[in-house]
Amino acid sequence: MRVGIGHDTHRLAEGRPLILGGITIDYPRGLVGHSDADVVLHAVSDALLGAAALGDIGELYPDTDPQWKGLDSSKLLTEVLDRVRLAGWQPSNCDVIVHAQEPKLGPYKARVRENVARLLGLDPGAVNIKAKTGELVGPIGRSEAISCEAVVLLSPR
Repeated sequence: MRVGIGHDTHRLAEGRPLILGGITIDYPRGLVGHSDADVVLHAVSDALLGAAALGDIGELYPDTDPQWKGLDSSKLLTEVLDRVRLAGWQPSNCDVIVHAQEPKLGPYKARVRENVARLLGLDPGAVNIKAKTGELVGPIGRSEAISCEAVVLLSPR
């Protein structure tokens, strides 16, 4: 078995949709990035790649490459999962922490959990989504950014 850790942070700005775990969140600002800037799916993707010792999304999907512009992170995660499976691994469970002062994510956690589980081919009982505020400290606490950490466990296929 292998464990991987992933992290991502993006700043918030007007005029962008807020997408977390592949779910559109009702909020007037969204995350800025070369792709859809979904910090949840980026962190999960990096955790998968790390556990399988396959690098990271910055190496494989660089923001300097125009083919990844506007990429739906659900597609990114699907491709990463294909790489992990080709390397002989499959996810067993996933634990995620989203750090956001705003918006309050409680009403969305179940939908994000179900979607992440669906994308990973797991039962929702093998995925956990937690939301934490920044306690008004730093860029998270000032609602300037949202970040995410993810941990995955891989088992041999």
